[in-house]
Amino acid sequence: MPALALPGPFSSRSRLRSGLVRHTAGAFANMALAFAIIAAASTGALAKTAPPQSCKGRDILADLQQNDPASLEKIMAQAKATKNDGAVLWRIERDGKPASHLFGTIHLTDDRITTLSKAVRTAIAGSRVVALEVADISPVATMEAIGDASQLVLLPEGQRLDEMISAEVYAEIENKLEEADVPSATAYMLKPWVVSMILAVDQCERARAAMGKPVLDMVISQTAQKQKIPVIGLETMQSQLEAAAAVPMDEQMQILRASLVHANRANDLRETVLRLYQERKLGAVMPLQLYAAAKSGEVVDDLEDFREALITKRNRTMRTRALPLLAEGGAFIAVGAMHLIGEDGLVQLFRDAGYTVVPVE
Repeated sequence: MPALALPGPFSSRSRLRSGLVRHTAGAFANMALAFAIIAAASTGALAKTAPPQSCKGRDILADLQQNDPASLEKIMAQAKATKNDGAVLWRIERDGKPASHLFGTIHLTDDRITTLSKAVRTAIAGSRVVALEVADISPVATMEAIGDASQLVLLPEGQRLDEMISAEVYAEIENKLEEADVPSATAYMLKPWVVSMILAVDQCERARAAMGKPVLDMVISQTAQKQKIPVIGLETMQSQLEAAAAVPMDEQMQILRASLVHANRANDLRETVLRLYQERKLGAVMPLQLYAAAKSGEVVDDLEDFREALITKRNRTMRTRALPLLAEGGAFIAVGAMHLIGEDGLVQLFRDAGYTVVPVE
């Protein structure tokens, strides 16, 4: 495909970067749930559009129960075998220091999860510091991070997404980006992981975010700030962008093609993940996502590099940065729920560091 002739402010690559940042900034805040990342406020007409009265999608697990019970049984067996599943709030203690807490979030604006429980509110109120993945996840901060590290979001000079994929699939990408209020003229410059994360967010969630509805992490930050509790970050937006960009290109392309197959069910996946979160069945989230990816026929391996870059490696980084906070006690640590579970999750990593970590709810 020949180079696109772009009008107006997109007539140069540098200006195109600026326009891309403006339109897609919020799609990259908080990488923990890679297929359920929020697209925050854009400056287009979407910001003026109210979301539907009901944002509920269909429960994929219910569909599996009826149409593919063997796969459902496999997913739930994997969940049951996941270490430290079953809770999102944990108490951390050692050496008589004030108790700290670890809380698993889900990066959505849904009222069903942004209303904090009494136990969570009490834990925050009793803390001397609140640590999130990133201290400031506002659209402005995200725009600045992408502007400073656009090489992590955009393909290098000489590489084009439309030359890495079939014309038919690329046309579908352009259509889906337009639906997400991202100018399709910029699509050829985007790295595959960026497109996948935009496609993962359904229209309802985009509209709610564009109206200023806060994700759960923001609610926690606002709650702490109202009580004059300092809020810090265990990561930076730059490091999160680096983690996503570190996924090998072949896996990025597999995930992109799978995302296109399931783009029309983004609201269903969001609803199902939200239900699993409410029921504290976090161990089913990754098997469900991998099932959906494999079902698309586009994913040909187990995406180990994807999981290493976006979850496992970041777990180790967050543990290292959280340990000094735990040593003093009174810390409230809130990160994506997928970072809590498993042999290499934060619950286990903190236990390995000598702390007693017990579930609260």
